[in-house]
Amino acid sequence: MTPPGQKRDRSTPVPATFLPERPGDPAHRRVKPRPGRTHPPAPPRPVAVTAEPTALTPEPSPEPSPEPAAAAPVRRQETALRLPEAPLPPGEIDRLLSGEHHDPHSLLGAHLTTEGVTIRVLRPFAERVVVLTGQGPVELTHLQRGLFTGLLTGLPEIPAYSLRVSYPGGEPLEQQDGYRLPPTLGELDLHLIREGRHEQLWRALGSQVRTVAGIAGTAFAVWAPNATGVRVIGDFNHWDGTGHPMRSLGSSGVWELFVPGLAEGTTYKYEIHTRHGQVLEKADPLARATQVPPATASVVTSSAYEWDDREWMARRERTVHHRAPMSVYELHLASWRPELTTYRELAAVLPGYLKDLGFTHVEFMPVMEHPFGGSWGYQVTGFYAPTSRLGSPDDFRFLVDTLHRHGIGVIVDWVPAHFPKDAFALARFDGEPLYEPADPLRAEHPDWGTLEFDYARTEVRNFLVANAVYWCEEFHVDGLRVDAVASMLYLDYSREGGAWTPNQYGGRENLDAVAFLQEMNATVYRRCPGVVTIAEESTAWDGVTRPTDSGGLGFGLKWNMGWMHDSLVYMSKEPVHRKHHHDEITFSLVYAWSENYVLPISHDEVVHGKRALVSKMPGDWWQQRANHRAYLGFMWAHPGKQLLFMGQEFAQGAEWSHEDGPQWWVLGEDWPAAGDHLGVRRLVADLNHTYLATPALWEQDTTPDGFRWLDGGAAEDNLLSFVRHAADGTPLVAVCNFSPVVRHGHRVGLPQLPGREQLWEEVLNTDAEQYGGSGIANSHPVKSEATPWNGQPRSTELVLPPLSTVWLRPA
Repeated sequence: MTPPGQKRDRSTPVPATFLPERPGDPAHRRVKPRPGRTHPPAPPRPVAVTAEPTALTPEPSPEPSPEPAAAAPVRRQETALRLPEAPLPPGEIDRLLSGEHHDPHSLLGAHLTTEGVTIRVLRPFAERVVVLTGQGPVELTHLQRGLFTGLLTGLPEIPAYSLRVSYPGGEPLEQQDGYRLPPTLGELDLHLIREGRHEQLWRALGSQVRTVAGIAGTAFAVWAPNATGVRVIGDFNHWDGTGHPMRSLGSSGVWELFVPGLAEGTTYKYEIHTRHGQVLEKADPLARATQVPPATASVVTSSAYEWDDREWMARRERTVHHRAPMSVYELHLASWRPELTTYRELAAVLPGYLKDLGFTHVEFMPVMEHPFGGSWGYQVTGFYAPTSRLGSPDDFRFLVDTLHRHGIGVIVDWVPAHFPKDAFALARFDGEPLYEPADPLRAEHPDWGTLEFDYARTEVRNFLVANAVYWCEEFHVDGLRVDAVASMLYLDYSREGGAWTPNQYGGRENLDAVAFLQEMNATVYRRCPGVVTIAEESTAWDGVTRPTDSGGLGFGLKWNMGWMHDSLVYMSKEPVHRKHHHDEITFSLVYAWSENYVLPISHDEVVHGKRALVSKMPGDWWQQRANHRAYLGFMWAHPGKQLLFMGQEFAQGAEWSHEDGPQWWVLGEDWPAAGDHLGVRRLVADLNHTYLATPALWEQDTTPDGFRWLDGGAAEDNLLSFVRHAADGTPLVAVCNFSPVVRHGHRVGLPQLPGREQLWEEVLNTDAEQYGGSGIANSHPVKSEATPWNGQPRSTELVLPPLSTVWLRPA
């Protein structure tokens, strides 16, 4: 990247590193490339036929360099009529060759004039350019610095033609001229982009492998409204864009170019010339594939994947998530099993693991491309590209497809709240604040050292809304968990007084972010039936899951951060002190139906000194595991969907590390406590399988009709009991004993079972021996008595194991 305020000197020849070597080349011409380049080194000579030049050399001298006669290659010279020059004003030539012409297609290619057909071709460092028409070959005149021109007289229309281009030391290459072709974006595309309503933006911008007028190649399009010029650079032109300037498509701010002969796998960037004289090298914001970090170039790609999940997709369309089971396993793909290094390797193992444990969904921490692995994916630079660390976009499709065929839904974390400042990515993309607000008080995100998106800008909202649709349509993902929603909603989020600008009404609400989130949710639900959006929102903002037509944000579900915080505070206390914190474990039921909730024990709760879930629990190892198991039993019975982060399903003792992943070795036979960890994992599997088979636990999650306290006030005894109801009234009773004392003969109220014998059975007990517990249980069906208790017409006496949760259902 050229330093700010300094123009690249276009009179200086490009370093001759990019020349194909030939005998007799003087050594001083083989110059090293610019330092810091992350792109692959240039190949030694041009290769692809029918492509634009694949080797760049300095402008040839009028006469070839003298070489020893014995070393001079013998080349057959083609006889062709040399055309007269088609001159251009010097200013136009300077703008073209400096990369700052807004419409190079008006100069290059073929144009019909009163004198005939002018043909101009920009082939830097070519020795000779011959135009091949049906009337035979004609040679263009070299005007200057790789610009060749000619005038075909006496022609009433532009003929079909191709080019034969000769470079020093190589055979002539036959090529097509992309500058004679019309734009690859139509008026409808440009209109939708200007209006911010292009819901499939990735089909218009970015790089597209396509055929135009019978010519195969790649179309490039990028939004850079403040640029004075844009060129495509890549491995195909040795990262010098002189020969590939793009045209500006009017007021849309879009620049476009079709390059014949380029195919999948081509690496590229955009060379953007700014109003301030800078020359920036930027990755494509809509690249659908990238180089493997730390390399930063974009990669041309197209999908040939054939999906095999039709049954899943049809079933998903009919699913109403609020009334369906959802048990989510959250994981970090790169560290879940560090020995599995590709999407396809993960596809061979992950679906079976999830199926065995009974999870209905898996949630991936961000899979979008990100330069720094330590961000866990939350500082995204490639919003449209699955990370190349684990394979290609089609490999990621294969993983999703395989999960669907195993009956597992896929949720991905999505990060529209901010983006990093890396110079190659979105920050000051065309030399000005573009994706970020111009006001630095709104642009800077104080918590993460990143930049926030400018939600007021039409094109930025379109970029993000289309991105949400992209993951649902192109990769068949079943849900988007939207990260850091609170930081989007509040202008003063993590900002002190004077460090933020109020909205037009003097308030702290970011009204543009509200409008964006509403538009995103409405668009996703309209276009992608069965997809669910989930907000990570940590405040009491009203209406997060209320429909947009009722003034809400329109999310399907919201993480219940209050439940997570309060319940973990309670569980972290020694049992003798829990009676003083009883409201921490019960308060969530005061607001449980104000939104549609997910109960999250996520990655954020087991990092940065917060300790793993089992290590948060008080007592010795036995008591820690017992508390852990009892807490999971309470969590699965509580209204709301549930989410558990990897490693917590088997009670690993250490915090999560993105470098090492879960502590799978604690499950090995040589680990003394392996049975303890396997017991917890066996409990999680039984919780999930029982949950799936019990509509009372999920069918009425979002209505108070599905829940009733039996006893929520037994603080002195550390006891809770409640009943859940299915839509048909079928009950499940949960009793939690959060003290280390066995309670014999504890009376619990029970609902009347109409038209059947009043028998109840213990369907799950977290203290069972197979889970690592003491094995105290109500081993036979118990019969309720006509003794009213806890507001119920009947009751029975139970044995409550220590530090346990027991579920009862009608026998």
